[in-house]
Amino acid sequence: MNVSRKFPHSRLRRNRFTSSIRSLVAENNLTVNDLIQPIFVKEGLDGSEAINSLPDIKRYGLNALDSELERIQNNKINAVAVFPVIDPKKKDDNGTESLNEDNLVCEAIKQIKNSTDLTVIADVALDPYTSHGHDGLLNESGYVDNDKSLASLTAQAMTLAKAGADMVAPSDMMDGRIASIRSSLEENGFVNTIILSYAAKYSSKFYGPFRDAVGSSSNLGVGSKDTYQMSPANIDEALHEVRMDLEEGADIVMVKPGMPYLDVIKAVKETFRVPTFAYQVSGEYAMLKAAIQNEWLVEDVLMESLLSFKRAGADCVLTYAANEIANKLNR
Repeated sequence: MNVSRKFPHSRLRRNRFTSSIRSLVAENNLTVNDLIQPIFVKEGLDGSEAINSLPDIKRYGLNALDSELERIQNNKINAVAVFPVIDPKKKDDNGTESLNEDNLVCEAIKQIKNSTDLTVIADVALDPYTSHGHDGLLNESGYVDNDKSLASLTAQAMTLAKAGADMVAPSDMMDGRIASIRSSLEENGFVNTIILSYAAKYSSKFYGPFRDAVGSSSNLGVGSKDTYQMSPANIDEALHEVRMDLEEGADIVMVKPGMPYLDVIKAVKETFRVPTFAYQVSGEYAMLKAAIQNEWLVEDVLMESLLSFKRAGADCVLTYAANEIANKLNR
C-alpha cells in the first residue's frame, strides 16, 4: 500500500478545523478601521426619512444629524462621507449653490466637526447642484466641458476645505482637476487637506439608488456620463488615470464601483502601492439588502462582500453597510 498517496502529508482542511484556527490563519481581516459610513443630509428636512431604494439608510435633516453621528461613533467608525440633498429651487445650470460657503453640506461639515472627532470626507462634483444632473458644466452643444468646469470644481473644493472637510474627494472625472485643486489648497494654506481622488470612476449602472437618494436622477433623466466617466471595459485606462492623479497631487485614490471592479482595485494597489480606497456603491448594497430581505441570501453575505475588497487590496471601503457591519464586528 502506498501510504503517502492514501494519507497525504498536506491536508489543507487541518487549518479549517475550528473557528479559532481559521481566524489564526486568515490572510485578510476586516475591522471597523476599514469602514467609512456615507451620510445623506437633506435641506429643510425635519428629522429623518427613509430612502426606498436604499434599505435601512435614511436622509437626515441637520436637526437629526447628531443622533446619527452618535450611532456612528458608538460603532467606533472613524470617518464619514457627506452627501447633500439640496432644495431643487437652488439648482441651476452652473451649480452655483456648490460655491455658497453657507450651503447645506458646509453647514453639515461644521456641525460634524464641532460635535465629533470624525474624519469628514466631502465630494467635489456639481451633480447635486446642477439642473441638468451632470458633474461639470455644459457648453452650448450640451457637452460636459472639461476646462470650463475646472474653475468651479476648484472653487467648490476650497469651499469644502474652509468648512472643515478633512478630505476633499473629486468624483467628477474631469482631466486636470487634481492639479488645479492641489495648487489652490496649497496657495490658500490648506496644506494638510487630503485629496481623495475618485481616480477610477466607471460609468456604471450601479449608481441608480444614489442618484435617487440625492435627487439627481430626475435631473439627469436619460442622459449619460459616458463622455467623462470610464468605460467598464477598461483597466489599463484606470491605471493611467490613477498615475495622472498621483502625479498631480492626490494623496489617496479610489475605485468606484467596488465588487464588479475587484480586478481594478488589485491592479491599482499592486502597481502603485499607495492608499487605495473602494466604494461599495448604492446598487451593490441595494441588491444585497434586497436579497437578504427576501431571504434569498443571509446577512453574512455583506461581511463576505467587504472581505473581498480587503482581499483585492483595498485599505478602506465606503459602504452603506458600515454601521451594520461595525456593530457586528464590535460584538
